Amino acid sequence: MNQYPAYTLKELVFYFLKLGSIGFGGPVALAGYMHKDLVEDRKWITEEEFREGLALAQLAPGPLAAQLGIYLGFVHYRFLGATLAGTAFVVPSFIMVVLLGVVYKVYGGLSWIQAVFYGVGAAVIGIIALSSYKLAIKSIGKLNRESLRSKWMLWLFFIFAFVITYITEKEQVLLFISAGLLYMIFYAPPRWWNNKTVNSFSLLLFSAGFCNYENSTLSKMAVFFAEAGTFVFGSGLAIVPFLHSGIVVENHWLTEQQFVDSVAVAMITPGPVVITVGFIGYLVSGFLGALVAALATFLPCYLFTIAMAPSFKKIARNKPVKAFVEGITAAVVGALAGSVVVIAKRSIIDLPTALMALAAVCALIYIKKIQEPFIIAVAALLGIIIKLFCV
Repeated sequence: MNQYPAYTLKELVFYFLKLGSIGFGGPVALAGYMHKDLVEDRKWITEEEFREGLALAQLAPGPLAAQLGIYLGFVHYRFLGATLAGTAFVVPSFIMVVLLGVVYKVYGGLSWIQAVFYGVGAAVIGIIALSSYKLAIKSIGKLNRESLRSKWMLWLFFIFAFVITYITEKEQVLLFISAGLLYMIFYAPPRWWNNKTVNSFSLLLFSAGFCNYENSTLSKMAVFFAEAGTFVFGSGLAIVPFLHSGIVVENHWLTEQQFVDSVAVAMITPGPVVITVGFIGYLVSGFLGALVAALATFLPCYLFTIAMAPSFKKIARNKPVKAFVEGITAAVVGALAGSVVVIAKRSIIDLPTALMALAAVCALIYIKKIQEPFIIAVAALLGIIIKLFCV
């Protein structure tokens, strides 16, 4: 790390404020913007530093773009830089989703708003369906004979998580942790595996994650969103199965339609996709709920990043850690695919919504450089036309 950076902390913070305000396209696109702006154009960050940050963001839990921003802030300005860069990146989109939450609460019952989300909800199903496919290919490999032979255990985790999520319609944190541990033990067992403390440690870990919190709504939200934020690997959309089961199925904080609308809001706002938690939190408990949901979701991401950053090179070479993450990721992506089917059953309600979902997938596949917000805007317009003028 360079002792004398070529930029001030103020300049870095303003850069992430701008990116959080106008950066569309999801985690891969946001990471691309950071590389072009900070590495190629301004030369504030070296290629090696950027690659280390990207590797950490893929290895540790948390939304990829937010983690990468936090790490790049850490490179030259340590904890203060990480804190300010991460906050600057998230705050603009947080403000936007809260404002959209206000509009949604006030006008959500109007026919034109319902028509907008009729189309948007269908397009969102197509977008996250394609995203889950791309995540599976990226995380496990192409669905061919060689991949099935060499990575059979990861595909098994994927299929098992898909089926369990589809049947139970709930997030299975124990399943994800078990997948990570099994893959680590099978392919890269750590030195402490035969230690007698393993069983007691595992019991403590699981009991801490599955305690029943009979508390106020805000306290339950804080625990729930912190747990969800701990199991987001690589893409913000990986959080969807956690949010769906906890918010719609278990706690009944939102209806199915409100949840799909929340995912849609994340698609039309800049910054990290995970910021949809702010919109959800506002619908559940107003501004305080939005703040609690956002803080609880992003806090694990921040803590993991600053904890791993100082010694990341050593951690990155740790084979058991890599294997654990690979196992969890395969199960999480399988759960995402399962949740897409669960949500689609309730959102694809007729032929027009099915066609719009299919059109969204085709547009992303065949039209180069098309952005999700554009697809969402077209779907909203089609929703208005169909519901208000054709029905």
